[in-house]
Amino acid sequence: MHKEENKTKYFIGMLIAMLLWGIAWTSGKAAVEHSNIQVASFWRYTISFIGMIPVIIYMKRSLKTDFIGYIYMIAGGVLSALFSYLFFAGLSHGEAGYGGTMVTSLVPLITYFLSMLIFSTKVSTKQMIALGIGVFGAIILLKIPMEGMGFLNLNSIYFLVCAVVWSFVTIITQKVSHRVDPMFYTLVIFGVTAFTNMIFALPHHPFDIALYDSVFWWNITFVGLLSGTFAMAIFFASASRIGAHNTGVFMFIVPIGAIVSSYFAYGEKIALSTIIGCLLSFIAVILFNKKSKLEKIRLSETAE
Repeated sequence: MHKEENKTKYFIGMLIAMLLWGIAWTSGKAAVEHSNIQVASFWRYTISFIGMIPVIIYMKRSLKTDFIGYIYMIAGGVLSALFSYLFFAGLSHGEAGYGGTMVTSLVPLITYFLSMLIFSTKVSTKQMIALGIGVFGAIILLKIPMEGMGFLNLNSIYFLVCAVVWSFVTIITQKVSHRVDPMFYTLVIFGVTAFTNMIFALPHHPFDIALYDSVFWWNITFVGLLSGTFAMAIFFASASRIGAHNTGVFMFIVPIGAIVSSYFAYGEKIALSTIIGCLLSFIAVILFNKKSKLEKIRLSETAE
């Protein structure tokens, strides 16, 4: 009973983290509307970096890695800076609900394909079928049957590139996972991202606090501290307890937070194609990660 209660606690924690990440899309849109892309990008990760320091100290995480680990983290931080620019650029042109759904749905699919292409990762027939379903879902999500190449407009293209960039960050995270504690990795990523963004934000006077109103500061604090530091800490604390498969499934709660919050904040209406595309991607992730009975037996024997 005690173990079940503990697991339930982590499931609830993951649910909260995913909803915070979803709401961050709407809050991020409000922040960039009351500032600019460069300043919003800088403060979002600066706040996350500062907020992560006491978390690292409290959790007594290891701050050690090797030279290769630092190279990976710097590369991940630079890519994360590009992601943050694309994130706010997309929100300044497009809808928060659609952006949150598109990026969340496409990232795992693109990551699978990149792993196959770059690392020659072998996939089973079942996984190929799952990827086929995911590709079909992506085509629907991008509205290709209805609008052709219309997804290349400013309302969508930033989100699409955003998904590609974050897929590379995901791969880097996977490659460095055995070299560094995930919390320390996140701290360094936040720091490198904040520093990189600061270089581009300086011409816009990011440290002149009076230039930006309370709407910006409340929303950028939410995105940086709650959906950044707090949600990330909950995510890492919960992910190791509930398993990689469940973590992948939980990611599809993010669009719910994005869609619902953007509806109430901006009156954004979600298209049927977005819902169908998201559901198909969700099914693809479940099928791709689902282990057969034989695989489960082998894992059990290995553990023993």
